[in-house]
This record gives sequence, C-alpha cells and structure tokens, in this order.
Amino acid sequence: MRAVLQRVTRASVTVDGQVVGAIGAGICALVGVAREDTAEQARTVARKIAELRILREETSVSEAGAEVLVVSQFTLYGATKKGRRPSWTAAAPGPVAEPLVAAVVEALRERGITVATGVFGADMAVDLVNDGPVTVLVEA
Repeated sequence: MRAVLQRVTRASVTVDGQVVGAIGAGICALVGVAREDTAEQARTVARKIAELRILREETSVSEAGAEVLVVSQFTLYGATKKGRRPSWTAAAPGPVAEPLVAAVVEALRERGITVATGVFGADMAVDLVNDGPVTVLVEA
C-alpha cells in the first residue's frame, strides 16, 4: 500500500460538480492499493498518516488535531519502466482496493481524527493548497 501525503492549508474533492469532501489545515492522503495488500497494511498506513511529524512545528495530525482528506488513487501503482503507456497491473481491482481504503479511513476515525473522503472509483477533481510544500511517500 502506498500513500502520498501532502501537508495542506485546505483541500477538497469534487465529483460531478459537487464538493463531496473538504478539510482545513492537515493532510491530503492519496492512497493506492496493490493486489497483495492486507488490512494490516491499511492500519500501518493510517498510523503513519496520524503520527508522522510533518505538520508545522514538527507535529503530527494526532498532536495538532488536524484533519485528513483521503482520496483513493490506483495510479500510484502505475509502472512506467517500459514504453509510454503506464501499466496498472500492480494496482488492486476495485473489490479488493475499496475495502482497504475504507479501512484506512476507519482506522483514522478510530483515533478521533476528522476524515473527509472522495468517492471510490469516481472521476474526482482534487483541489488543495500544499503547505511548505511538504510531500511525503509512505509505503507499507
């Protein structure tokens, strides 16, 4: 499982012209799931999102009471070594990926973190202001 974490001053996701999730200051987490990923890896990614000290003053989401926007993104598993067209074969299919992205969200909420989300499988427009900029790749 991979997650690209971006420290943001605000972020939102829009589907069909409607904002479906929005946060203030915190982390925008783009989450990709590989075919072999497990629920344990989802919990590890959630722990990293909550505990990495990448916010201002070297604090974490948990310490700062910050919000998280979780957006599923299978393209994090695009293989680009050959040719000009990425291969998506390493990305988990929807029936495997969707519950694992939901497990990340649930694990964050169990920690008392406010979480907004996109819509799994939808064509989403993500709008954010990267703060710093700070962008970190997490793999579990």
